[in-house]
Amino acid sequence: MTWNRQQASPMPSHRYRSAFERVPVLPIEREWPDRQLTAAPLWVPVDLRDGNQALAEPMDPARKRTFFELMIAIGYKEIEVGYPSASQTDFDFVRLLATSDLVPEDVTIVVFTPARRDLIERTVESVAGMRGDVVIHMYAATAPVWRDVVLRRTRDELAAMIYAGSEDILRLAGDSVRFQFSPEVYNLTEPDYVLELADHLTKQWDATPERPVIMNLPATVEVATPNVYADQIEYMHKHLPRRDGVILSVHPHNDRGTGIACAELAVLAGAQRVEGCVFGNGERTGNVDIATLALNLHAQGVDPMIDFSDIDGIRSVVEHCTRMPIHPRHPYVGELVYTAFSGTHQDAIRKGFAAQGLGLWEVPYLPIDPADVGRGYEAVVRVNSQSGKGGIAHVLESVYGVQLSVDEQVVFARHVQRHTDATGREASAPELKALYEEVYGPSN
Repeated sequence: MTWNRQQASPMPSHRYRSAFERVPVLPIEREWPDRQLTAAPLWVPVDLRDGNQALAEPMDPARKRTFFELMIAIGYKEIEVGYPSASQTDFDFVRLLATSDLVPEDVTIVVFTPARRDLIERTVESVAGMRGDVVIHMYAATAPVWRDVVLRRTRDELAAMIYAGSEDILRLAGDSVRFQFSPEVYNLTEPDYVLELADHLTKQWDATPERPVIMNLPATVEVATPNVYADQIEYMHKHLPRRDGVILSVHPHNDRGTGIACAELAVLAGAQRVEGCVFGNGERTGNVDIATLALNLHAQGVDPMIDFSDIDGIRSVVEHCTRMPIHPRHPYVGELVYTAFSGTHQDAIRKGFAAQGLGLWEVPYLPIDPADVGRGYEAVVRVNSQSGKGGIAHVLESVYGVQLSVDEQVVFARHVQRHTDATGREASAPELKALYEEVYGPSN
């Protein structure tokens, strides 16, 4: 291969094993590659628990309440609100929800607990009196390295601990709650072990279509390409016992930068519920980004079932509550994601706007209409040294109503480029107008 001159790097890649060497990925008759996303799954934001645990400064009660009210306002119907046995702040927040009218009757509250009796007791205590549906979400790390190194339990010993915890929840909470289980690091856990746990838990918790159990299968640490996770989810979708009484849920992280793809392929593979954070906050590289997932559906003509029509207002609340800025290139919400500086892009966008009627949205380089999420058009084209005559003409026309002939566009673009090359920065609309008046005199 004379065209590929890359050389071996000095990095110690030999120290790592592929996912296929670490966990059995069982063969299946794949159906997910031929499917299309046609409906939104149930979205479950975990910003107040998983996302909160990932903050250098966890949210205080006021910020947690503000974030919760935001999620209610934009339409989430199931929300994981905390880890009440982990801190007094989380416990008190859950009690606030249980003893106030902050939770609408059609919203399900989820609380999180390890499979340990004293922590389960504290968790059940926190939700006493909560109106509406409550889910107690129990988890245990099940992957071999976690079993052997962290928990120091055999498969049978860990299973016994999980079954004792599930019995404690059933005994303490009974019919007042629904049940969820997460085999943490599912994507590195032996499939037969997960099925063994699922069989016991769905039987013990009496999983039925009328009162389904949630089996949540997290990619707690991403270790493989998204197609592998899809295969793992489809295998469980086809083999879970009492499948009609199980809500199959996923919780992808983003260690490889493919959390979005993992979630989308998992839904194709049979997942019905997706846990994540509104803009992808979470430990390390973050949880899957629910806003991106939802707006990806919107861009394909599928109702996302969540209202992101004021995305800048949502961003403002999230940044306030998390004390973390949103990256300017973050999909859909970033400051620059609907902006073109390149001349060829600007020309295509300008022509697309001119040809756009009232029907389907088909403007080059803009996957959705910025107005759908509350953005205006004034920032779609911005001018710097990379810009061309079409973009410059677009700004003058859209902001000031100044129309340039084709010949004027060519001449004026050279004048603007000399200016931007000299300054090394973007030219604002007022600067463009001043430059125009230098060449052509005052505009009407």
